[in-house]
Amino acid sequence: MSETRNNLGGGAGGGGGVRPVVVVTEGSDPRPLQWLRERAEVLEVKYDDAAALPHALARADGAVVRTYTKVTEAWLAQAPRLKVVGRGGVGLENIDVAACRRRGVEVVYTPDANTLAVGDFVIGGMIQLLRPFAAVGAAMYSPAEFKKIRGTLRGRQLNELTIGILGMGRVGRRVGSIAANGFGMRVIYNDVIDVGPLPFAATAVDKETLYRDADVLSLHVDMRPGNAHLVGATQLGIMKPDAILINTSRGEVLDAGALADAIRGKRLAGAVIDVFDPEPPGADFPLVGLANVMLTPHMAARTHTAIENMSWVVRDVVEVIEGRTARYPAPDVR
Repeated sequence: MSETRNNLGGGAGGGGGVRPVVVVTEGSDPRPLQWLRERAEVLEVKYDDAAALPHALARADGAVVRTYTKVTEAWLAQAPRLKVVGRGGVGLENIDVAACRRRGVEVVYTPDANTLAVGDFVIGGMIQLLRPFAAVGAAMYSPAEFKKIRGTLRGRQLNELTIGILGMGRVGRRVGSIAANGFGMRVIYNDVIDVGPLPFAATAVDKETLYRDADVLSLHVDMRPGNAHLVGATQLGIMKPDAILINTSRGEVLDAGALADAIRGKRLAGAVIDVFDPEPPGADFPLVGLANVMLTPHMAARTHTAIENMSWVVRDVVEVIEGRTARYPAPDVR
């Protein structure tokens, strides 16, 4: 990428020109951040720093955000110079894309950054619930315990099961591919659009069939209007009592209270929940302490590679500031 700088920002001069200013509100991996520093004046200001953030936004030509920065009309009003918002991640629910574009602000993101990481996490969680390892803790089992566990605990064989995928986007396809090609699972799915031919065996079904037939239900939907509590008591009531549910998409799409009731009532066997509403959840989150429920602190995308991939949104931020076309402009989601 060219090192030539146009008169685009309000930062200190460098290399004979005025460098653009980019505000980073939730950190970045070191290599992408250093790359950005070589091309812009970087102001790292935490998203909830009410004192410092308005001053930084007043100078900003670009902004790099992640999950917890809420880019609203009011937020944008503090950034009159802004040309681009880069979301290091996949979901855009925290960014008012329409408001940005009304102001001439482009939105860019990293739709492919964490596909592999999240797909792996879903499969790992599925295996842990369906094939309990009963791993030894701080002390070895007594001989009697050892033999009792080995003699009584049984897992389920994946090639005998059906996985239902709600939302056949990038991550849904990754999960479906591993399930079908790696484990010989039957794959069924439902999506609001025709996803076209898939590179693995999978059958499109209506939602009722998806819930009824799935031994594993994996959620991969965004928070577009109408998706709040998309899976609630009615949908859970259709599912098999020995089925499990995995949510790595958005906490809001699942009625956690209804899920807790189903598990307590033995109308569902277990769950892996990586996303919450609200997030972080409170101590009274209804699924805390339930047997066969794994609650993880939004970890599905947290691999070294995926986090660095998300941080490379800075490339598109610089592209837009310098007047070129971004590789990954956000779709109009609102």
